[in-house]
Amino acid sequence: MNERVRIFDTTLRDGEQSPGVALTIQEKVAIAHQLERLQVDVIEAGFPVSSAGDFEAVRQVASEIETCQVAALARCEEHDIETAARALEPAHNARIHVFIATSEVHMRAKLKLSPEAVLQRIADAVRQARSYREDVEFSAEDATRSDPQFLLDAAMAAYEAGARTLNFPDTVGYAMSDEYARLIGFLRESIPADAILSVHCHDDLGLAVANSLAGVKAGARQVEVAVNGIGERAGNAALEEVAVSLSARADHWKLTHGLNLGEIYRTSRLVSQCTGMIVQANKAIVGDNAFRHESGIHQDGMLKDPTTYEFLDAVSLGQGSRLVLGKHSGRHALRERLEHLGLSYTADDLRHMQRRIKSAAEGKRGIDDGELMSIWQEMKMTAGESRGV
Repeated sequence: MNERVRIFDTTLRDGEQSPGVALTIQEKVAIAHQLERLQVDVIEAGFPVSSAGDFEAVRQVASEIETCQVAALARCEEHDIETAARALEPAHNARIHVFIATSEVHMRAKLKLSPEAVLQRIADAVRQARSYREDVEFSAEDATRSDPQFLLDAAMAAYEAGARTLNFPDTVGYAMSDEYARLIGFLRESIPADAILSVHCHDDLGLAVANSLAGVKAGARQVEVAVNGIGERAGNAALEEVAVSLSARADHWKLTHGLNLGEIYRTSRLVSQCTGMIVQANKAIVGDNAFRHESGIHQDGMLKDPTTYEFLDAVSLGQGSRLVLGKHSGRHALRERLEHLGLSYTADDLRHMQRRIKSAAEGKRGIDDGELMSIWQEMKMTAGESRGV
């Protein structure tokens, strides 16, 4: 049986940290319910100590979500952990997620702590979190710029104190995929097998999804993601890209996950609506152009056999394939749209309309059905006048 990869969604926490995004409690709850329909494993609902609003949002999500685990973030500080525990009190299934930086630059410049003091804080924080909840996750912030041996020491301090999910973030999007795979492989060989290794990658160099999958290949069995790839700076690994990659290339990965992919598109649109962050048209899986075809050659192939240009099933992802009439379109696509709309035509009509569409589509994204009907009606009226009707 194939191993399962846990999907840990941080849209409501790291995703909300996108500059310019501020979700209301109602929006967070609505997104959480949609994530539950999507069937993610863990919903990271927020960072309770950061504000009264975030505390209430985490508490509300914790009280309403039944089938997903709800996590709250806390620094390795006593007050943070106690606040996170209070926010999670109503949860059916909760996780406290503690973190501290382990890179030299963070320990020196930000924390102003020695490595030994950091290890002590990790052990104390995990033990405190375990006094509230059995499930505790530890994250080593800036793991990819940390000394590998010290990173292992930090992970083992957390493990020995009771954490069984150990997360190694590429916090600033620094790593190359082969480097990250080697790091996760080293840690996997050295950490007891009952600990789940987790990856959390940022997209500063456009490698968040590739790095996350490299980590999975090296032995990680939890991936931390955000819907539409939103998050700090350039964002996080996109949930939809990671999940669909694992499913579409199951022959390669030989791994499973628990997501209901039919809810992917709906989830993407809800997050976009609530955050005000527009999904770029050419975004993989959920962008408007992800399953649209304008090139005449592509459209001809799609009409003959959709698998010629789509190996993904758009309908299973909550979308649908669309042939776009534009300056690159051919006659086959035009004929298909006219027949779909129930509009009659002759061979001369097709040639005339194709010229009109190519002209009208210059500088535009494409011709929709309403515009196509207008062109058809105008052509028929002109033809009628020329015959003296």
